[in-house]
Amino acid sequence: MTARIYQRMKNAMQSGRARVGQWALEFERAEPARPDPLTGWAGSGDTKTQVRLTFPSREAAEAYAAREGIAYHVVPGPEVRLKLQSYADNFR
Repeated sequence: MTARIYQRMKNAMQSGRARVGQWALEFERAEPARPDPLTGWAGSGDTKTQVRLTFPSREAAEAYAAREGIAYHVVPGPEVRLKLQSYADNFR
């Protein structure tokens, strides 16, 4: 059982910043997804992929994984670059 720990990023479709600083722990797939013969939907018998745990910090997520004996890897988030532009730049 392997998990990945990552920091949740801001949703590009919304302007809100709720839960942006939280860290999440998600389990990796133990078996590949296969199409259902009746409906064609992809799925598997692995239910751990449906679990997402959130933590206030990276250290808390790592401590939980170590305490429960879960192998994990940390996925670094993308670097946030701000495009600083003034309103007057629209008319140049």
